[in-house]
Amino acid sequence: MGFDNALPEGLTTGEWLEAIAEIGEEQGYYSELDDNHAALFVERDQNVLFVAFETVASARAQSERRLPLAFDVCESRGWSHLTLLSHRDTWFRNAEVIDFFDRMVDDAFFEEFDQVIFYGAGSCGYAACAFSVAAPGSTVIAVAPQATLTRPLTAWDDRFPAMRRSDFTTRYGYAPDMLDAANQAFVIYDPEQPMDAMHASHFEGRNISRFRYRRGDAAAIDADIRALGLVSLMADLAARGTLSPATLGTAFRLRKRHVPYLRALLARVLDEDRPYLTAILCRAVLRSHELPRFRQHLDRAVKRLEADGRALPRTTAREAV
Repeated sequence: MGFDNALPEGLTTGEWLEAIAEIGEEQGYYSELDDNHAALFVERDQNVLFVAFETVASARAQSERRLPLAFDVCESRGWSHLTLLSHRDTWFRNAEVIDFFDRMVDDAFFEEFDQVIFYGAGSCGYAACAFSVAAPGSTVIAVAPQATLTRPLTAWDDRFPAMRRSDFTTRYGYAPDMLDAANQAFVIYDPEQPMDAMHASHFEGRNISRFRYRRGDAAAIDADIRALGLVSLMADLAARGTLSPATLGTAFRLRKRHVPYLRALLARVLDEDRPYLTAILCRAVLRSHELPRFRQHLDRAVKRLEADGRALPRTTAREAV
């Protein structure tokens, strides 16, 4: 299957997995690790291996071609890719997944590639960090990852009660420590999401960079950067050895032209009842997008400011969101 192909619409989960298994059988391999996890490897060149962790639901819903993310990132570039799939949020803490990575290490699988890039969001971001230790020297891109769900360390995070009995203390357990062997790791999170910000604070080290992206939880950020093609762009930069906090910041300027992001930003300033900032934001957005909602809120904000005897500064050519 080439990169121009897509899976049909309307497949059941079972049919979708059968199609994914067929791709693996034709182009690499597909392995069901247990009832909840599977691994798909597609072999291309040995320059770059892109490793992604996804839930089945996310893999099916996020791509227009209804294929795992790695196909969108890798197929046009000729990169090999490995996708770990889970049927639900498991943080990939099952023994079979751990055994799978142990076998990959024993077989020196990751050593076959010049560069290895890991990606995941939320629980999958945790897994991308945790299992990256299997490929020393790799680059890791994780969106709002949890550091661990071990109760003594994260008793303040009550979002995942079903996972509290899972073991995060054995091998590949505490994600920040597993990044010690990485060349670089980038943790992207919204600082206004308290739980995500607290987890992000655990990720510290000479090779770890934290990047703030005010958008919401892991799913919202992940959807944004996929829609903008930023996962591919970050992977390209990583493959060239030029991914850094500076180049990441430059790449992420694209979100300022992404309407879902702009709407979320507007909702935030409206919720904070900040008419001056609302007017500045709406005016900047309307310079490149004619969006009725922003026009309405600009007019309302200007009227409120005028009633208070305040005025906006002149529009400048450099004004931006």
